[in-house]
Amino acid sequence: MLERRREPELMDEPEQARAYAQADFAQAHDEIIAHFARVFSGHRLGGLALDLGCGPADITVRFARRHPGCLIEALDGAPAMLTHAQRRIVGEGLGWRIRLRQAVLPDPELPAGAYQTILSNSLLHHLRDPLVLWSSIAHAAAPRAYVFVADLRRPGSVEAARDLVQHYADGEPGVLRRDFYNSLLAAFTPEEVTEQLVDCGMAQLQVETITDRHLMVYGRMP
Repeated sequence: MLERRREPELMDEPEQARAYAQADFAQAHDEIIAHFARVFSGHRLGGLALDLGCGPADITVRFARRHPGCLIEALDGAPAMLTHAQRRIVGEGLGWRIRLRQAVLPDPELPAGAYQTILSNSLLHHLRDPLVLWSSIAHAAAPRAYVFVADLRRPGSVEAARDLVQHYADGEPGVLRRDFYNSLLAAFTPEEVTEQLVDCGMAQLQVETITDRHLMVYGRMP
């Protein structure tokens, strides 16, 4: 099995943040929002939601549109990403529903038991210690909170990672191709994520492979 290769936790290069803000992730991110709707079908969301690792806020905005009953707090550790996120949110007219905050996990200002929904996309593979994400979710989640985490999953070989980059990022800016490759190598396998959840006492959450390069974790807190 391909060993995990860590990458930097923060994505704060100006060129890097600009490339992500300008990239077209519509199909991939719409699919993630659709998976959320599928696994929580029949549930009407409301109250306070938390987006961990929001980046330029593309997922945040799409979630806000789909779930108008939610107020959202979106966190990211990179100021450059939050600059683009603020522009996006204001441009979408969602400044009254989405509040941005710069923070890294573990975040001492994260209130306990405050959020009815917690989501995260593509943060897990950046963390040196993945348990930081799961323990932060357990801390912040209200009773019976909805939890949804999507992330890359590590392929079986370097060659497979290169093939995925060639297939999905051909023609993209070099910074995106570089980061995609490094992120694939830094990602976890479904089996590793399952072990993380057991270690954190969150084994009630489900782990599902959703594409040739993505997995998701979902469920409700006790």
